[in-house]
Amino acid sequence: MPPRKRPRVTRKAAEAGKAAGGSTAQEADGGKRKTSGKAEVTESAAPSQYCHWLMKSEPESRFENGVDVKFGIEDLKALPDQTGCWDGVRNYQARNFMRQMKEGQLAFFYHSNCKEPGIAGVMKIVKEAYVDHTQFDKKDVHFDASSKPDNPKWSMVDVQYQRMMKRFIPLSELKKYHLQHVKQGGASKNMALFTRARLSVQPLTAEEFAFVVGLEDEEPV
Repeated sequence: MPPRKRPRVTRKAAEAGKAAGGSTAQEADGGKRKTSGKAEVTESAAPSQYCHWLMKSEPESRFENGVDVKFGIEDLKALPDQTGCWDGVRNYQARNFMRQMKEGQLAFFYHSNCKEPGIAGVMKIVKEAYVDHTQFDKKDVHFDASSKPDNPKWSMVDVQYQRMMKRFIPLSELKKYHLQHVKQGGASKNMALFTRARLSVQPLTAEEFAFVVGLEDEEPV
């Protein structure tokens, strides 16, 4: 549906709550709007300590099969109820992480594949994993002929906009902290954004999530 394709909307989303502490998240495997290449099968599960997430999407126009796959945080914010389905994930590990998400958990909306990638805002999981309808739609850029209705491969969740970050947190800044924490110890030492960088859906520990939120009130480095 040129020039751009919006996600289908779930209107019965749970009411948005305020995130704790005033906080209320595409790379090669893809995400909300992503490249369609498939990655290797990885049936990894997130440990129980993961209760926050980082989810990547492309905020700048990029056409795939004639469809603009752009979807930034402003696009989510503009949807009815500020809610949309996070479809199009075609990596098994990213899919498995989505299947572990619980209603009410928070995720960073991460702008990827753009001039300045980084964390733009926060959203909330308002519907837990269910079948991603785009895998069966031949007109959709994420159509997967190998997936069958009686045994669907791919799942999606519904997310709801919560807020913008007080300031955009760029990848370049996060990387500086990560390298520092690798040497000296710190919250971002094992952050999936660097240890599993290609995943479009990534788990975060409570400590990692709190660390990033704390950067909002710090001067950029």
